[in-house]
Amino acid sequence: MNIGLLGVGSAIAFAAMGSALGSGTAGMAAVGAWKKAFVQNKPAPFLLVAFVGAPLTQTIYGLILMNALAASATSNPDNAWLYIGAGLFGGMAMGMSAWFQGKAGAVASDALAETGKGFGNYLLVLGLVETVALFVMVFLLGVVGG
Repeated sequence: MNIGLLGVGSAIAFAAMGSALGSGTAGMAAVGAWKKAFVQNKPAPFLLVAFVGAPLTQTIYGLILMNALAASATSNPDNAWLYIGAGLFGGMAMGMSAWFQGKAGAVASDALAETGKGFGNYLLVLGLVETVALFVMVFLLGVVGG
């Protein structure tokens, strides 16, 4: 049995947990913003869905890292601690990126629904937060040879 496989599963698990927390947070804010719009008989901005869905991409990055770790662990099981560290801490970093992207998306949902302006600016902020997860994935792929 290769204990390094613990890291393989951790990569996607922690990334997905962050995606769930982020999308849930942004989703609650979007629902609240839509409710406010309906109460005021204003059109509810469908664009808020972009803020809710943004944290989901970190799960894909976790999947990519997981696959690279699985391939490395199969061909070179002697690096078990590398796989544990890369999967565990890489997944956690991607998960935190998703979680805070969702928090930023929640604030963006409220701001866009209130003002009807700034969608591009808000999306830019979400993209910057996502960059953390991309950097983690790319750098760890370089380390494990994915």
